[in-house]
Amino acid sequence: MDIEKVFKNNEKWIAQKLSVDSNYFENLSKGQSPDILYIGCSDSRVTAEDLMGVEPGEVFVHRNIANMVISIDLNVMSVLNYAVRHLKVNHVVVCGHYFCGGVKAAMVAQDMGILNPWLRNIRDVYRLHKEELNSITDENQRYNRLVELNVQEQCVNLIKTAAIQEAYKERGLQVHGWVFDIHSGKLIDLKIDFPKVLKDIMEIYDLGQ
Repeated sequence: MDIEKVFKNNEKWIAQKLSVDSNYFENLSKGQSPDILYIGCSDSRVTAEDLMGVEPGEVFVHRNIANMVISIDLNVMSVLNYAVRHLKVNHVVVCGHYFCGGVKAAMVAQDMGILNPWLRNIRDVYRLHKEELNSITDENQRYNRLVELNVQEQCVNLIKTAAIQEAYKERGLQVHGWVFDIHSGKLIDLKIDFPKVLKDIMEIYDLGQ
């Protein structure tokens, strides 16, 4: 990628937006009111706005390696709290993708240096679902099933937070678990049974909001 090309592309993008709406950037500068918080992977092939077909200002986005929601990660927790409590989003999405490099790295018995503590959280997901995963003989199918289960467990981590519990009770905020299929371009709703998830964990994680 030629860095100079980036700025030329930016000029073309500006011209294209203004050709459709001469007030586009003036309106954009007035603020944001997204209805969705999207938590996705940092993978360069998986861009939130493109795969959802949305415009700037419509989705609040956080990305990290393997779309993790870790309670002691101040970055994701700050984004979550700002989006839920101040922007008042009504939907929070965790979106993984098949053939995720972060998830694959967690499946390898190898020292990854600074990545070790991060990947350990994915290995914990494997431990929770070891019986199901070990029963899958095809390596790629097992790998992609771990991608799905990792999304599910990150959604559970969201539900454990005070911000999500509060917004769920106050305005019916919904959590969604999706996977992006790179081979087809399709977004897949994992249709996680969140009422069941809530029932199973709230005895322990209810923060009394």
